[in-house]
Amino acid sequence: MNHLLELEQQLQELDAAITETRKRLPAHSVKPPVMMDLLDLEDQYDALKKKICELKQKSIHDKT
Repeated sequence: MNHLLELEQQLQELDAAITETRKRLPAHSVKPPVMMDLLDLEDQYDALKKKICELKQKSIHDKT
């Protein structure tokens, strides 16, 4: 369970990083490095969210 809490904390940190990166995006002429950072953060966020969901489902099945 402690591992799950750590993953959820990491998810919150990634969410904050994504929000900050989106603020750096200009309205026009998006810079490729900033866009690459954003895409990388979003990929990490999606993978972590999937892992958390899998752990939660496993935890539910282990209780039954």
